[in-house]
Amino acid sequence: MENSRQLNPAFFQRSPLDIAPELLGCLLVRELDGVRLAGRIVEVEAYMGEEDAASHAYRGETARNRAMFGPPGHGYVYLIYGIHHCLNVVCGPVGLARAVLIRALEPLAGIEVMRERRGQENMRALCSGPGKLCQALGIDRALDGHDLLGGSALWLEPGVVPGDAICTSPRVGVRGDEAAINAPWRFFLSGNPDVSRTPLNRSQRNS
Repeated sequence: MENSRQLNPAFFQRSPLDIAPELLGCLLVRELDGVRLAGRIVEVEAYMGEEDAASHAYRGETARNRAMFGPPGHGYVYLIYGIHHCLNVVCGPVGLARAVLIRALEPLAGIEVMRERRGQENMRALCSGPGKLCQALGIDRALDGHDLLGGSALWLEPGVVPGDAICTSPRVGVRGDEAAINAPWRFFLSGNPDVSRTPLNRSQRNS
């Protein structure tokens, strides 16, 4: 199934639960030192702002999460464990702080640069996790709040995904209440080798 939707602010005005599965198969593109780095999105997670105990915005706005409260289609980049950066796409109306975490990519372009940046030759190890893909593509806090629809430095492009290949599961490593921990808000392409991990507790959906 071709994803012919235009990735514009209106696309990202909706709920992350609708947007997340539709991002699978789309491309994340980085222009780094004159080289195009690109990967197909194969795994994402939805976060529902102050309604979601696993969200960084659950307790309100801070200096760290301010980009989450901004315009849809912009990036929210944060640092975990003082080492790894993670990229989210802000969703919904301004102020709701909802987002989709990009968890894994299938590398497509600039693979040698990704290997050098990751210190890895194994394709499977390049972008199979949120911290890995950010290291491979040179994404850091300097891109926090960046417009991902403007086509400069870092952006999203439509792509192609089989309509029956999307699986769901609980999100990976989240904290919060029981509802947040068990919510099936992780979406990934079944059988794709670049997915970060394949859980035992999963379901398949058609879309």
